[in-house]
Amino acid sequence: MRGTFDRAALAHILADGIKELKLDLNEKQHEQLLDYLALLFKWNSVYNLTSLRDPMQMVTLHVLDSLAAVPAFEGAQNVLDVGAGGGLPGIVLAIARPDMKVSLIDTVHKKTAFLTQVKAELGLANASVYTMKVQDLQVKQLFDVITSRAFADLSDFVNWSGHLLAEGGKFIALKGVAPPEEQERLPGEWKTTGLQALKVPKLEAERHLVFIERSVQSI
Repeated sequence: MRGTFDRAALAHILADGIKELKLDLNEKQHEQLLDYLALLFKWNSVYNLTSLRDPMQMVTLHVLDSLAAVPAFEGAQNVLDVGAGGGLPGIVLAIARPDMKVSLIDTVHKKTAFLTQVKAELGLANASVYTMKVQDLQVKQLFDVITSRAFADLSDFVNWSGHLLAEGGKFIALKGVAPPEEQERLPGEWKTTGLQALKVPKLEAERHLVFIERSVQSI
C-alpha cells in the first residue's frame, strides 16, 4: 500500500523513536532524516528502492531500524556501507554522525544516482558514493568499520570486502534473526566477536548486530 507523506505525523514518530533510543540528535538532524524519508518516498515510486511503499512503515522499518545501530559505531571515523541500496544504514549514519566519514557502495546505478541526489540535497559533506562491486573498490584510506544491512551471507560479506578493512577494524552486519549457520560458515581468518540484540521502537521483529573481526593467527 502506498501511503501519503504526512510530515508532521512522521516527525512525531521519529522524535519519539529517537528519544526512546536515547540518541542526541539536534533539530537539523531531525529535519535531514525527514528530508531523506521524503526523497526515499518520492524516488521509490519510480526507482523501486525498497519494497515498502508506506512512509509510516518506512520511518520505523528503515530509519529507526538504522538509528538503533548508531551507538555501535561509537569511535568509528571512516565507515563503508556495502550494498547500500536506498541508503540504509549509510545515509542515516551520515546524518546521525556528521563527524564520521561514510562511504556508500552499490552496483545498481539507479540506487547510487538516488544516493548522490540525497547527498547533494541534504548537504552531506561526509558522505561518498561509489557505483561498482565492492570487490573492485580500492581506497587510499582503509575503513575502520565496514557495515551492511540485509546485504549477503556473512561469509560473502567478509570475503568480498575484507581487503578494505583497516588493521584492528571490524565488520558490523545488521541482521534480522541472529544467523548461527552464517557465523559457522565464516572463513578461518574471521571470527564473530559479538552479537547484540537491538530494540527498535515500535517494532516487534528481531534485530541483531553481528560483529566480526580478523582472527589473531600466528604467521
